[in-house]
Amino acid sequence: MPQDRQALRQHLRQQRRALSPEQQRQASQALAHTLINQSEIAQAKTIALYLANDGEPNLMPLIRLLWQQHKTLVLPVMDPSDPKQILFQRFAPDTAMVNNRYGIAEPAWTESEILHREQIELMLMPLVGFDEQGNRLGMGAGYYDRYLAGESPRPLLVGCAHEIQRLERLDREPWDIPLDAVVTPKRWLTVR
Repeated sequence: MPQDRQALRQHLRQQRRALSPEQQRQASQALAHTLINQSEIAQAKTIALYLANDGEPNLMPLIRLLWQQHKTLVLPVMDPSDPKQILFQRFAPDTAMVNNRYGIAEPAWTESEILHREQIELMLMPLVGFDEQGNRLGMGAGYYDRYLAGESPRPLLVGCAHEIQRLERLDREPWDIPLDAVVTPKRWLTVR
């Protein structure tokens, strides 16, 4: 029986938004601790991340640690020439930020600061739900799936989630790009 992805999204988003500020703070610290000690993070020189929105795990504690290690960090930005696409732009402590059309902070558009997919070694991705086979339920707009589609090399894909976002099984759509690993405040799960 096919899953009602919209109802599932709504339910899971409600659950993560219901976490208290203290639960969110503890989750962010635990996630940063798990990730900073992961060999995949240590080996990657260029890492794509996101800024938390809508109850997503906050990566700022991790971002600060990665800046101290002089990693190149990039964030998604809306492509000004194609509203259905995202690109990834350098993100440093002094980067000027603006809010995109969804109200999410992103670097102010600077074409010379865009990195190509082949330059990104590891991508920490937001998600709404996941299963232990690496299937990811996103917000439904398909930005990450479109960005990652095609033949050129992909970064290591790591979904970031609260444990309450785990599902027994998530049906995969033909266009869905599976994750290589999932990290929650409790664990790192390699799936591929």
